[in-house]
Amino acid sequence: MTDGTARAPRRREAVAGRCREITEARWFAVAVFTLILANAAVLGIETYSGLVGRWYLGLRVVEYAFLTAFTVEILLRAGAHADRPAAFFRDPWNLFDLAVVLSALLPVIRENGTVLRLLRLARVLRAARFLPQLRIILVAVGRSLPGTASFLLVGGLLLYLYAMVGWICFAADDPEHFGSLGRAVLTLFLLMTLDGLGDAVRAGLEISRWSILYYASYVLLASFVLVNVLIGVVITSLDEARSMEAEEEAADTARDRSGAPHPPYTGDPALLRDRIATARRALDDLERALAATPDAPPPDRPRPVEQPGPPVRPLADDPR
Repeated sequence: MTDGTARAPRRREAVAGRCREITEARWFAVAVFTLILANAAVLGIETYSGLVGRWYLGLRVVEYAFLTAFTVEILLRAGAHADRPAAFFRDPWNLFDLAVVLSALLPVIRENGTVLRLLRLARVLRAARFLPQLRIILVAVGRSLPGTASFLLVGGLLLYLYAMVGWICFAADDPEHFGSLGRAVLTLFLLMTLDGLGDAVRAGLEISRWSILYYASYVLLASFVLVNVLIGVVITSLDEARSMEAEEEAADTARDRSGAPHPPYTGDPALLRDRIATARRALDDLERALAATPDAPPPDRPRPVEQPGPPVRPLADDPR
């Protein structure tokens, strides 16, 4: 029972090591990235009805080939975490890849052409896994969502206040742009991008020369202050994402050759013995490597601790 318990972690570590050698190889990343680009190209080809009618069977075969390749890829990534399955589910990219692949295998979704096309389009986003800069940007966008929500709240409040003021002041003379609250919000939303600002100001001056204060204050707050606040939130999140990426790279560099930190000791004697045996093998390999180096000094052996003997009594003076 003890041998079987000790043998199971070793098998999992062997499987994980072999799968990790494959998934961490450069050719594997290049192959998967090429498949993602080819999948995107096939999606673009399917937008032409003439090509689809001519190559329908070939396109279906290619799609099944893509699905098989991506399924094998996610199985290899899961196998690389065979010795630590919880770490696989802690990585959000693994969860995203798993959801995209498994969803395409579900019968209900496969029968819905629109949902299936959206899932196939989501495969293109997996290219971010192999592009560090794009991955940093996506992480930054995700981290900026709380700040963006606050920005949207303030921006919505500003739009509502100025839309109500515009409806009160300009609804009678300019019903096309301020005839209702919805029209006023749409007009001001377009003005936030400074699109048609000159025409809006000229139309407002025909109504009242005080309208310049309305448009100037709105453009100052909406197009300059709020947009700059949003840019500041995104830049801060981008710096945080870069720091996180640097910390992850440093953690990966600090890991041992197994590619993962050792799991915590849970009190299993077999696991403890396995760790001791692994440490002994590592020490033996290091001693052999040092002995094979001609200029290297011999490894220091621990010296035995000298046990203190009985105290030596001084000899008495010779009476002669």
